[in-house]
Formats: sequence, structure tokens, C-alpha cells
Amino acid sequence: MQRRCDRNRKRSKRRAIYCPIHKCYLDSVSQKYPLFANRPGQLQQRGVRRREALILITSQTAVTLKDEWLEAFWCKDCQQKKWYHIHKSSTNTYEVAVASPELWQRAMKVAYPHGNPSVGEFTSRNSRTMNYRGHQNFNKID
Repeated sequence: MQRRCDRNRKRSKRRAIYCPIHKCYLDSVSQKYPLFANRPGQLQQRGVRRREALILITSQTAVTLKDEWLEAFWCKDCQQKKWYHIHKSSTNTYEVAVASPELWQRAMKVAYPHGNPSVGEFTSRNSRTMNYRGHQNFNKID
């Protein structure tokens, strides 16, 4: 017979996300980066009809994909951190696949790793400094 405290447990359970290679539990080491679709074909791959996909993309430009994201995990058997594309199904199971570079272009809240090409070297270098005396980098011309 179950005790009352076991039945009424409100704490969430650990997500059942396992390494596709070793089948061991993966520990999350990053935040979730949600994905979006910006082409009708991407929505059609997820079961949206062609006409509806075209209407959504023309009206919203980008549509957030529900229950899909990129996240980094630590595998204790691999002894390394890897980025995975996670898809949560309607049955609360997770499909795990190694994240492709193409997916990174469709992730939200991710800084472009090579910087913004329209920003100059001086500006990008100074934006990374943690110095409150940034004005000292400018030379005074008399």
C-alpha cells in the first residue's frame, strides 16, 4: 500500500533524456534554446498543411516550434559535453539527435559565434571588455 506522501508528491520528475550512443542518463549543462521555422517547408515537415504553412510564414515571418529546442548535455560515459536537438512528443518521451549546424541558424536567443559582420573590429573588441574606463581606448586629437 502506498503512503499518502508518495501519492501526493508534487515535485517534478527528472526528464528522461538518454544518450543515443550509450543509453545512459544525460545531465543538462545549459539552458534550452527554442527553435523557430522561417520557411513553409519546415512547418510542413512537422505536419502543418501547405496552405496553412504559407499563411503562417507570410503573416509572422518566423513561427516558434513547440516542444523542440537545442540543449547541451554531459554524458558520463563519453566524458564530454554535446549539443543535442530535443523533440518532446505528445506522450512525454524525448527524441534526441546531435544538433546540426543548420539548426543553430534557427535557434532563438543565440549569439552568432563569429560576430556580426557589419560591426567593426574596434567596436566588437571593446564590447567584450569589462572595463568601465572605456574612454581611455580613444586617442585625443589636439
